[in-house]
Amino acid sequence: MENTEYKVPSNTRIGHVHLKVSDVERSLGFYCGVLGFELVTRYGSDAAFVSAGGYHHHIGLNTWYSKDGKPAPVNSTGLFHVAILYPSRKDLAEIYLRLVTVGYPVSGASDHGVSEALYLEDPDGNGLELYWDKPRAQWPVNDDGSIKMYTRPLNFDGLLAEVQ
Repeated sequence: MENTEYKVPSNTRIGHVHLKVSDVERSLGFYCGVLGFELVTRYGSDAAFVSAGGYHHHIGLNTWYSKDGKPAPVNSTGLFHVAILYPSRKDLAEIYLRLVTVGYPVSGASDHGVSEALYLEDPDGNGLELYWDKPRAQWPVNDDGSIKMYTRPLNFDGLLAEVQ
C-alpha cells in the first residue's frame, strides 16, 4: 500500500540495531575484539551495548530469548543483514585488512556504484555489510535521473591502495 500523503523527514536516520545472540561474551569478542567497537555498558549478564565514538549504542547484543540458541534458518523471514557505514574508503580498507589479519572469513565483496561493501556473518550467523558510500556526485544515474545501483566485483587492489 503506497502512502502518497506522508513522507518520512529527509533527515531521518536509522539509529541502532539490537541483535539476539546466543552468547554475549562471544559476541563482544567479535564486535569489540575484531571489529573494534567499544563496550558502552552491560545490562546484567544478558545484554551489552557497543558503539563507535562514544554514542550511547549502535549495537545492542542480548540473550533474552536466544541464550545458547542456534542461528535462524537461512530460508526464513527476518533480518537479511545489518549495514555498518564506514566514513571513508580508507576505513573500509583498514577493516578489511583487520579481518584478513585475524583470519575472519569474508563471504562477499561488491561495488554497488553508490558504495563498496564487504559481507560477512557474526558468530551467530547474523549477516553484516561493512561499507562506505561513494561521494554522491559519483553515483551512477539512469537517463531519468534515478540512481543506478548494480553489483560488480570489488576492486581489492584499489581498496588496498588506500592503506599502502
